[in-house]
Amino acid sequence: MNKLSGHHHISMLTKNGKRNNDFYTKILGLRRVKKTVNQDSPSMYHLFYGDLTGAAGTELSFFEMPVAGRTVRGTNAITRIGLLVPSYESLEYWKKRFELLDVEHSEITTYAGKDALLFEDHEGLRMVLLNHNGQETPAGWQAWEDSKVLTEHRILGMGTVEMTVRYLSRTVNLLQELFDYTVVMENDKEARLQSIKGETLGEIVVIEQEGPSEKPGRGSIHHLALRVDTVEELHKWDALIKERGLDSSGVIDRFYFQSLYFRDRNGILFEMATDGPGFTVDSKIEDLGKELDLPPFLEGKRTEIEAILEPLD
Repeated sequence: MNKLSGHHHISMLTKNGKRNNDFYTKILGLRRVKKTVNQDSPSMYHLFYGDLTGAAGTELSFFEMPVAGRTVRGTNAITRIGLLVPSYESLEYWKKRFELLDVEHSEITTYAGKDALLFEDHEGLRMVLLNHNGQETPAGWQAWEDSKVLTEHRILGMGTVEMTVRYLSRTVNLLQELFDYTVVMENDKEARLQSIKGETLGEIVVIEQEGPSEKPGRGSIHHLALRVDTVEELHKWDALIKERGLDSSGVIDRFYFQSLYFRDRNGILFEMATDGPGFTVDSKIEDLGKELDLPPFLEGKRTEIEAILEPLD
């Protein structure tokens, strides 16, 4: 079995697709690479942002839920998303940008052993920009030339993802024993693991915290998707997950990739997703994210779906 090659995407909840679109395209400078719907509940948008093509490892995705209340923070949840930027100078650039655009943020600090700038979006979603320190650009990343962010300071993709759990060993053991993550730091209350040792692209920080579980709402993180090369490997992972006594959705065809879903024993929801075929399966690169794209099985319902959705632009 091949090692996992890092994060694939991460999915969140938003109350308002238009405001969400404005923040991630106009403030963070990401490209909206796919405007589609939740395949299990097609009355809600599913929006993806990333690099030029939405390559695996760059994708932030949001389900629009107009009825979403506020998030009540707690444990047993994914609690922060790391995004890589090229340099320390990039952190300084972003700090000034956040000040100008009235984005809540910290002073430049350290996080997971790296120079960092913590910030929140307009709905309280917790994120952190991490200094990639001049390392090689993540494989597959391509610049979107219409970004409002200067080329030398653009977001390069996903870095460290933070999970807060009631029982540290349950999540750490799963990542280490089943998925062969390497523990690079560990104490009684925290562990940092990497899918590929020395690479931030698949890094996860797990923090032990007692108390009630998080009540999800706007600005909460729904699940983290891990990157799998092929659908054949996905089927093998499905069998191994079930052998460990965990429930699995089985392999599901999401049209843009093949997926499976499972929860660990702290209740953290993981997805495993293949790289392909990707978002260009039904769009030219220059047209990505412009129109509402639907998987073939929903195409016959396009008229009624479009009638429900509010325009984003």
